[in-house]
Formats: sequence, C-alpha cells, structure tokens
Amino acid sequence: MTYDALRRGRCSESGRVYHVTLTTAGRRRLFGDFALARLVIGHLRRVDEAGWVRSLAWVVMPDHVHWLFELGSVDLARVMGGFKGASARDLNGLLGDGGSVWQRGFFDHALRSDEDVLVVARYIIGNPLRAGLVTRPGDYPHWDAVFLSGDED
Repeated sequence: MTYDALRRGRCSESGRVYHVTLTTAGRRRLFGDFALARLVIGHLRRVDEAGWVRSLAWVVMPDHVHWLFELGSVDLARVMGGFKGASARDLNGLLGDGGSVWQRGFFDHALRSDEDVLVVARYIIGNPLRAGLVTRPGDYPHWDAVFLSGDED
C-alpha cells in the first residue's frame, strides 16, 4: 500500500479514539533492544503528557508499535509526525546513524461508536502473545493500558 493510499479518506477528529500502527523502516527489529523500546515508550508518554492525545493502550513490538488513543485538539497527522520525528532523532542518536527509523506513513483506524474500546485494547496488548514472544501478556515489558491502572472512565 502506498503512502498516498494510507492518507486517502483519513479524518482527524478531536475526541475520537484511534488505533494507530507504526512500522519500522524495512521492518527492522529495533525494539528487541530494551533501551530502544523504552526510549520509544518515553516518547509515547510525552505526547500524552503534552495533551495531544489520551493514551488508552499501547505495545512496542520489535518492529512496530500499536497505539490506541483519544485524539486531543492536535491534528492526527501532526501527532504522528511529531512522535515519529522526535523519536527518530533520539533513536538515531543512540544508534549512531542517520538512517530511516520509521516506515513512511502509518495505519490508522478511527473507532466507530459501536466498536468496543476494551476489545481493541486487549487485541493490542495481546500482540506479544500472538507473536510468540511470551506465554502470558503480563510477561512482556513494553506495553501499558489505562484499564489496568483504574484511569478509565
């Protein structure tokens, strides 16, 4: 799928819940490295703390990230561009190269009112289990969900 095809029909609606998937360039397994995965997690949290989104669930897999969030007042493209740009700069600093970190574009799905956010969150945090990385989701170190901390509405 081309980058333009990914953007076609994309909406950006404040207050809407989105499931976004970002993939590393060339499906490079960067986040198998604990420090690099934690760096990306720090950037997810900074976007949340800035109020651009309200993160509901995320998982950092070895070569991609799933992120479920409610969009704040910042446009979806700006959120993703800001996250990808800042994290790529820091990742390249640690890696010592200037190569591409993220694949161009991202996949997004705006949840419809009849979709269960908790079902999507469970799908996201179940990724390491389905990928065979762990035998229990709780054993994987690079995920979080507000539903476990009591922050959900």
